[in-house]
Amino acid sequence: MPRRAAARAHGRTGPAARAEPARADSARAALPDDPSPASSGPASTEALPGPALDDLSAREILGRLPAPVALLHGPDHRVAYVNDAYEAAFGPRPSGVPAAEAMPELTQLSVVPLLDQVLRSGTARTVKSRRTAEGGSYTVTCTPVTAWSTTQDEDDKGAGGDGKGGDKGDGRREGGVLVYAADVTDHAEAAERLRTSERRHRETAVTLQRSLLPQELEQPDDLRIAATYQPGGTDAAVGGDWYDVITLGAGRTALVIGDVMGRGVRAAAVMGQLRTAVRAYARLDLPPHEVIQLLDVLAAEIDASQIATCVYAVHDPNEGHLVYASAGHLPILVRDEDGTVHRAADPTGPPLGTGGWVHTSGTIALPPGSTAVLYTDGLVERRSEDIDEGVASLARALSGAKGSPQVVCDRLIRSLGVTAEHDDDVAVLVVQHPARTGTNAELFHNAALDLLGGIEAAPRARAFATGVLTSWRFPVELRDLGVLATSELVANSLQHGTPPMRLGLRRTDRRLIIEVTDGDDHLPRRRQAEPADEAGRGISIIASIATSWGSRRTPGGGKAVWCEFALPR
Repeated sequence: MPRRAAARAHGRTGPAARAEPARADSARAALPDDPSPASSGPASTEALPGPALDDLSAREILGRLPAPVALLHGPDHRVAYVNDAYEAAFGPRPSGVPAAEAMPELTQLSVVPLLDQVLRSGTARTVKSRRTAEGGSYTVTCTPVTAWSTTQDEDDKGAGGDGKGGDKGDGRREGGVLVYAADVTDHAEAAERLRTSERRHRETAVTLQRSLLPQELEQPDDLRIAATYQPGGTDAAVGGDWYDVITLGAGRTALVIGDVMGRGVRAAAVMGQLRTAVRAYARLDLPPHEVIQLLDVLAAEIDASQIATCVYAVHDPNEGHLVYASAGHLPILVRDEDGTVHRAADPTGPPLGTGGWVHTSGTIALPPGSTAVLYTDGLVERRSEDIDEGVASLARALSGAKGSPQVVCDRLIRSLGVTAEHDDDVAVLVVQHPARTGTNAELFHNAALDLLGGIEAAPRARAFATGVLTSWRFPVELRDLGVLATSELVANSLQHGTPPMRLGLRRTDRRLIIEVTDGDDHLPRRRQAEPADEAGRGISIIASIATSWGSRRTPGGGKAVWCEFALPR
């Protein structure tokens, strides 16, 4: 309709001019839905009620429009005419006054800056869905009118004059602008409600996703760990990325990161089940490849059509490396203290749930001063490049990344160009093995004794433990408990285990760890001894005096039985 009114106004010699017979065809051409004179039937011009289009003045045409319309003329855009709908929406406007002064609503709608552009270029401009101070929303179109008269009686006649003007006193004509405002308040409010609803759905989805992740990462004695999760895209679908840190006891720590492909509740549900299963399997203190093997079977039972990848690694402070197994996941990267970055090599099996694959474990060094990074494909995968190029970019970024684990996380995210508009979920787990020096290093000690011979190894073990714990300046009560625990663990190994046997003592800034290994793979269990039993109380005594205890099978056969005592703060 703005184009129709503009077309009518364009062919006139004055704002009040009536249509001339010669302009009838051009007026109909500007109205493509008008029937031609040759038409017949219900759609013909003769069948339309009311006066013919050629019999209406510009004022009458614009006045009948339900949308607000204003006509402005001259380089300062003086008000020439406003229709009834405009006055109903914004109030009466004085004629002859510049729009910047008389029409504050145009300023609110960001229309005033466009008027000069429209008048100068002769090209229409549109401002979409802007809000006024009163709360209404309008889409405004400004259309140039190239033949606009400014006769002296214009203020009296407005756009409804007799059509015989068109010249100033010197015979010149001025251009003008037709301003057409469409009230889109209802549409804008509906769109805002939709945006608000989508925002709430997304916030709910992200909250759901984050609730499935660890709320607070466990911080082992020997490692410093930080993680970052960033949801991808702006939709409300949750993803399937997850990570976890699980303390296994005796100073050992499990590190997990995984990715369930796809998005939505199904992916999140599978992710939640896998993460819960990993924590349960980790408590069994199994080797990494056995954990992945169990997850492979479980993933097939949960949803065989849902592809998931995972890497599970275990850090033992006594070994100085990560033992890991991977099911189709991207390789772990480790940065040495000098900035050299190493990439974990095979073995890497297929994704979880495929079945029929025997997973194996690999190792990668994690010496003091080094940093390991576990991540999901959202960090390195780009449509424009091969994923190996993305991993190489991550390695370059990691080589120069220094600082705390959280600082390294943030630097990697920025270096890889991950923003809030990133189209894939990103999870990053950064693990640092700090190099301790000075007084801090004095809080970490290790001592070990090979248990040779028969039952005479027990008194040697007690004497060794007494000397070591005394040198570590433990309180007398804690020292006595440590010696008692050593005696029970060694006696249990001598009675039920096989050589080789070894006693290990370790202190950190938080705990005392006592561990005995032997060549028998039968794991002890706690049982209730009868009053008449002469044996079977060792593990019960350990459980009652220690903060925690446990056992696991060791690589190559054999077992380790350990207990921990929390140090007083």
